[in-house]
Amino acid sequence: MEDIENKDRDRDRDRDKEEIFSRTVRAGKRTYFFDVKATVAEEHYLTITESKRRFNNEQGKFFYEKHKLFLYREDFEKFINGLSDAMEFIKTGKAPERPEPEIPENHSGDENPVSDKHLDISFDDLSSNEEEK
Repeated sequence: MEDIENKDRDRDRDRDKEEIFSRTVRAGKRTYFFDVKATVAEEHYLTITESKRRFNNEQGKFFYEKHKLFLYREDFEKFINGLSDAMEFIKTGKAPERPEPEIPENHSGDENPVSDKHLDISFDDLSSNEEEK
């Protein structure tokens, strides 16, 4: 049991080391944390954490409810565009016009072009494995 606790502490310490920049924004009952961190390969990414103080009636104590969003460099522009469009709609009531994404020149004509290597995934047929067991 002690080994597990030590590993958890070491993992938490390693996570703290990878934090490069942090900004805290207090907004009413919520606090937002914008933390720039680095992967093992020194790639920077952003974590956005929303923290809300809540009261647990059963225990009679306050606790913090947290939600995290991880945003990687290759998604920054798309994220900012989507956020800007949503904010513009809130301000004006009109959806901003944004040009359609360009189709790559080497596009093979598939109905659903996938240029992001993270989205191009395939799964093994699990049904045949299940029948063998």
